[in-house]
Amino acid sequence: MAEDRRETMKMMCVIRYQIDPFQREDFRKHADNLISIIPRCGGHLIAYLLPYEGTNDVAWGLIGFESLAAYETYRTRLKTDPEAKEDAAWMQSKRMILREERNFVELVDGTFNIAAAATSAAPLSA
Repeated sequence: MAEDRRETMKMMCVIRYQIDPFQREDFRKHADNLISIIPRCGGHLIAYLLPYEGTNDVAWGLIGFESLAAYETYRTRLKTDPEAKEDAAWMQSKRMILREERNFVELVDGTFNIAAAATSAAPLSA
């Protein structure tokens, strides 16, 4: 499956969210909602990430696409998808997202989803 994604996903939309840190669990619910919405509308859901350590108000979304045209088709589908519209209205009513930035990056062939190599080396000493 990961190999299929590497073959079709050429670019990623990296979304940086500034969230209300007191609504972290609501953002988690939003991310859970996207598990079915994003693939149904044509995006490759890579991950949604919540703050863990350090800055407590920055979350990330990673969605893959074959092209900018595929992204535009995805955005059009989002606007008409009933579950996506319901989730968007709920998010706006909660005001959990204070700011959102989108960047598009190109996937470098052969570098996506490579697992760590097993190693038998001794751990580094302090």
